[in-house]
This record gives sequence, C-alpha cells and structure tokens, in this order.
Amino acid sequence: MSQEGMAKLGGVNGAVIGRYEREEVKPSIEMATQLAQALEVSMDYLVGSTDILLDKNIVAKILDIQKLKENDRQHVFALLDAFLKQTKLQSIL
Repeated sequence: MSQEGMAKLGGVNGAVIGRYEREEVKPSIEMATQLAQALEVSMDYLVGSTDILLDKNIVAKILDIQKLKENDRQHVFALLDAFLKQTKLQSIL
C-alpha cells in the first residue's frame, strides 16, 4: 500500500506516514490504534511484536467463547483440544 493510501486510512498527510516509516517520529497510540483498525490487524502485528496475523472470524469466536458460562467454556475447550490432538496425530502418521 502506498503512503498516500495509508495516510487516507489514518486521516493524515502522506508525509507523516513517511516519517513513521523512517522512524523519525513515532505515531501516537491513538494514531497507531486507528491505523491498526483500518488495516484490520492487531497492534502487536502493526508494531512488529508478532508476525501472526489474527483472523477476524477466529477472534470473534474466541470473544464469544469468553462470554460463555465457565462449564460451557470447559466443554468447548475439551472438544477443541480433542480435535487438535487428533489433527496432530494424523499429520504425524
């Protein structure tokens, strides 16, 4: 994406994005949050703390699971754990 494209997402001038890229200045937390939201990435991904790009659908499901009653969450995790173990075993064989 071009600097101008990023600038539109962040609501700033393209030159400002260039200064961020050259590490001449650091964006405010509000600006970084706005850019992360516009790009649909996490702040960790945006600042390079992780190279894992989280899928929005997976994050939404995790948030839904967190809202469940504890007993129901344990059932969901037990099912998920069993599926993941089976998948790992199948990949080994």
